[in-house]
Amino acid sequence: MSEIAVHYPLLKQLHISTVVISGMLFVLRYFWMLRDSLQDRAGWVRTVPHINDTILLVSGLTMASIIQQYPLLDAWLSAKFFALLSYIIFGSIALKRGRSKQIRKWAGPLAIVCYLYIISTALSRSPLPSVERILQVFTY
Repeated sequence: MSEIAVHYPLLKQLHISTVVISGMLFVLRYFWMLRDSLQDRAGWVRTVPHINDTILLVSGLTMASIIQQYPLLDAWLSAKFFALLSYIIFGSIALKRGRSKQIRKWAGPLAIVCYLYIISTALSRSPLPSVERILQVFTY
């Protein structure tokens, strides 16, 4: 077992924590966008999500390497990968790239659906998680 594999449980906890933080920050920033709040222009709002998401991505890639399952090779990680790309696109549209507020309003819920799908796929390790697994996301 490699040196880093010994720390897998800690790495997984870090990854889960950054997933939760990422979702909370997105919802907060989306709420601010809906309210036309100036708080979304604060300095920490421009840096903390990027730092968190970098840690999230690195921990996820490290865990995939440890368990030797990779996006585009393993179906459930491929599903997570494409859902992540969709989450990033919809999230970006929702928070700043949408041409109108109406477009941004619609993109936010689509990003949240992608986020929840990513979590349910991770819990089930299946690209088609069951309804029970999806509902499990709400019971944690």
